[in-house]
Formats: sequence, C-alpha cells, structure tokens
Amino acid sequence: MFPSPPTVYRPFLEGVYRVSAGLFRLGVQPVPWREDGQAEGHTFALDRDYARFVASKVAAHRRGAHEYGGEAGLTPELREAALDFVARTLAAESGGVMTWDGRRFTNVALGWAADLGLRWGSMEGLTRFDAPLASLVAGLTPLNALDFLGLNAPEDLAMIARDPEGTRDWLAAAHVLSPQHWDPRDKLGRDFVAVHTPVAGSGPLNATAPRLVEAVIARGPFVRFAWGVAMSDRLDHHPAAPPDEDRAGETRFDPARAFLRVERQTLTGFPAAHGALFTIRPYVYPLREAVATPEQARPLAAALRSMTPEQVAYKGLTYLLPDLLAWLDEQGTFKGSRGGPALHSGA
Repeated sequence: MFPSPPTVYRPFLEGVYRVSAGLFRLGVQPVPWREDGQAEGHTFALDRDYARFVASKVAAHRRGAHEYGGEAGLTPELREAALDFVARTLAAESGGVMTWDGRRFTNVALGWAADLGLRWGSMEGLTRFDAPLASLVAGLTPLNALDFLGLNAPEDLAMIARDPEGTRDWLAAAHVLSPQHWDPRDKLGRDFVAVHTPVAGSGPLNATAPRLVEAVIARGPFVRFAWGVAMSDRLDHHPAAPPDEDRAGETRFDPARAFLRVERQTLTGFPAAHGALFTIRPYVYPLREAVATPEQARPLAAALRSMTPEQVAYKGLTYLLPDLLAWLDEQGTFKGSRGGPALHSGA
C-alpha cells in the first residue's frame, strides 16, 4: 500500500542536546540528519508503517478518545482552513490511496469514506467497503471531521490560534493519539509558554514565543525534530495508557530492547484564519540500527552528556543513562563491537 521504508533521522548527530525552535523551511532548507541530507517538502509521511500507526490510534481511540484531545476556543475560520489543508494534503501525498473532492474524503486502504463539513467540523454519511486495512477500523465511528481525518493520518494534529490583535495565542485543538508521556488535555487553551514550561530547558525557547508564533503563522511552513531514547517501541505513551517498560522504575538499559524515538513536527500557518496547524509523527528505531557506527555513537553520547540533570529526568533517562553511556562509549571506540575484529577507531 505504502511500500517506502520510514525515513531515518538522526538529530543527535549535532552532538548537543538543544531545546530550541530548530525550524527548517519545508522544501527549501536541507535537513542535515536525513540519510540523504535533502530538503523535505511533505507534511504527511505515508510509508510502510502506516498500518501500525492506524492500529495504535484505533486502540487509543477505543480506550478513551476523550483523553487524547479536544477543542478550546477554536474559531470556524481556523478549523476550516486547517482541516481543508489536512484533507487536500493527505490526498495529494497519498499516491491515490486517499481522495478529497471538497466534500467527501475517501481512503481505499482503510475502506471508508465520509462527507465532511469543515467549517463546523461535522462528519456525515460514513460508508465502508472492502479494503486491505478495513479490519483496523471495523466498528469504529469517528466523532467529527477532525477525528476522522486524524485517524486517516499517521501524524497527530494540533491547531494553534492567535487573536486578531496578535496579543494572545493558545492551543485551540488537539488530536494526539501518540503522545510521549503527556496528556493533550493539559495543554488545551494554554499559550505557547504555558504549553512548553514543563519541558526542561525551555526557558530560552519560551523567551522567543511571540516571534516564534508570528513566524509559524506568517512565514512557514516549517519542519522541526525532537528526540530521545526509549525502552519501548509503543507509539502511545499517554499517562492513562496501559503501563509498559518505558520509564518504569525497575527498567534498566538493555541495548537489545532500546529505541531511538524521533518526532518529526511540521508547522503550517494560515494568516487569514489567525492560526496554524501542527503535526507530530514519531519514528521509533531500534537503537542498534539507529546507532550502527562509531561515527553515530560518539555524537549521541556527547549529546546525552550535554543534558542537564533536569533534562535527563524529563526524558526519563535517570536510571538508564550510566549504562546507556557505557554502551555508547564502547560502540564509539570499537568498530568491531558487533562481533567483528575490534579495531580502535581513533578520537
């Protein structure tokens, strides 16, 4: 259906952990930690992990859709602009798997279609038909247009609003079914600074909030990346989700069970509607594949060592870091650490 493998991103190759905007202009600025170092022009990443994302999102939805988002002061203008962009762009980037005629959105992979009223967020006329992945959404009824489109996309969706005078911004809508240890409801209605204050080391980022929100709304679209090391490859880490090994107190580092989690985030502004769309797509790679050479191990170790104690705790690495660094140092020193001859690689 979507045969391409997920793109591999290694933001840690900078060798420093940063909490910053880190914006790259879509279609213009090369992303240095892509494998091919090319610029990116797409919003939605439709690859062979698509079914995995849909299955995870459906499981979260069945468990408690209300826990994963909502709306707060979302204007009809911003809802319409953002949802129209999502529907048009999903269709354009899906290679014909999804179509949108301005009223009806169809997904021939999931075997469903619905009429969407974008201005008021309505969904009507849901129909189903035979399709390769139809079983994933069997019996599931989306709640509204945002919910329907969000279930068709691998990415999570959020909308940032700003008043016409430019004096106040807030998170106006969220459909986040793959959160990384945070509750989307805690962010709804809050401004940029309040949303990011819990992030350790976000002070300098928050100091630029007015200029950053202006750039996102008026001068995008942009792409940015965030990353961390996890001890689970599960996509949904909502605080209310069933517990797993990631960030459990008894979990210790094991390279065979560790993963690099990279979030690719895009930001697309709608100046006339006074807001922007924010997408979040997690990529989860086995750590041994993401860090396959000494040249990759050394900057990851350096980046982890550059974290403050607060950032280490925020990323859930307090009990993992000593063994994780020891493993990375070994990989960074010996080219043959996977079983071949152990040759010193130099400093």
